[in-house]
Amino acid sequence: MTVIGAGGVVIRTIQLSNRFERDFKKLPPELKALCQEILPKLLEIAVSPGLRFEKLKGYHKPALYSLHITGNYKVSLEINGDAALLRRIACHDEIDRQP
Repeated sequence: MTVIGAGGVVIRTIQLSNRFERDFKKLPPELKALCQEILPKLLEIAVSPGLRFEKLKGYHKPALYSLHITGNYKVSLEINGDAALLRRIACHDEIDRQP
């Protein structure tokens, strides 16, 4: 389950986990291009509502969030201060099982 909205989250830097990099390499070229277009929007003052940025319920240490790349693909991330660590990029069901 998720809570929609970021509640004032400000992101200034983006870091990539090894798992995210492995997942990203497996994506088809059109999804890679879309991801490279969408992810910089995390650095905007207010996270765009079109990203469907959501806090994942049940994850507190660390708090986990997700955002939608397409209707079926999501990115999971954790936020430490003003840095976002991108953890995974995968289909919706996979992110829900292992964010």
